[in-house]
Amino acid sequence: MAAASGIKGEDRERAIAGWLFMSPTILIFSVFIIIPIFFAIYFSLTDWNGISPPSEANFIGVANYRELLIESGIRQSDFFKALKNTTYFALGVVPVQTALALLLAVIVNQAWLRFKGFFRTTYYFPSITSSIAISLMFLFFYQRSGLVNSVLSTVTFGRWEPIAWMADPRGLFHILLEAVGVTIRTAPEWVRTEVLGLTIWDWISGPSVALMGIMIMNTWTTIGTMMVIFLAALQNVPGFVYEAAQIDGASAWRQFRSITVPLLRPTLFFVITLGLIGTYQVFDQIYVMSSGGPAKTTLTVAYLVYRNGFNNSDMGMAAAIAILLFIIIFTLTTIQRRITGSEGDL
Repeated sequence: MAAASGIKGEDRERAIAGWLFMSPTILIFSVFIIIPIFFAIYFSLTDWNGISPPSEANFIGVANYRELLIESGIRQSDFFKALKNTTYFALGVVPVQTALALLLAVIVNQAWLRFKGFFRTTYYFPSITSSIAISLMFLFFYQRSGLVNSVLSTVTFGRWEPIAWMADPRGLFHILLEAVGVTIRTAPEWVRTEVLGLTIWDWISGPSVALMGIMIMNTWTTIGTMMVIFLAALQNVPGFVYEAAQIDGASAWRQFRSITVPLLRPTLFFVITLGLIGTYQVFDQIYVMSSGGPAKTTLTVAYLVYRNGFNNSDMGMAAAIAILLFIIIFTLTTIQRRITGSEGDL
């Protein structure tokens, strides 16, 4: 009996010690994550303007969500336009940055490569540079007489027509359709049908030229971080696995496809998840380079939160958009987890 009570006492002491060690983390997590989430949910059900005391806000229920999702109007149109732009942004950036990061990681992990430290630092450097500074730099690159148009003009021997990258609202898919003679006037009548505040023709526009410029810049600045993550995972792959494959006559491509990619599945899930979260929350580059223009073709959901909260003094609506963004990201992450079949453990 005495021994049993002693064991229980030790277990109790260990439990108390464990809770004491975890208490700082739990406190910080609660103050900066849990409590703000509940406040955001509450404010999304009010008409708080962000200026007057929160106690003066009127409770309006789901009116903000109804304006965004159900009622036709400028709020619904802007929300789904921002969601469309953000989705195109994610679809364009995440696959490319993931593939390039994995390719770079495989290259800089090769034993025969000299100056590995130099290449790893060079590829990673854009990721630790201020996104504001990079955005301003690319604004100069994208000018009509800037570096991008100059290089393209040189490559095409002067036949390249300069593009006003950050002032062109045309969608890439619309440009391709116009090249084969399909415009809004010649397209079938059903493309003019309005769905969720936008016509089908608007939904299939693709990313605008301006948004494509920001996508290219975002991909360049993020592949370094993803490369480091892949590199860490590659260095944990046992070397004897590749040696056995070489003895069996497997080519480099076969080793990559049958060994590297399957073993990196948890890391791949992690990188894609980071990419989805990052692209759906893109804000600073939009703020600096376009402010949602031209013609709202670079308006993103995160920037819409800022615009409603700080420009329009409608924190209730901004909170509602933020909650919807959280639901969208959580849903996409869950779907992506099921598709990759990964638990996401590194």
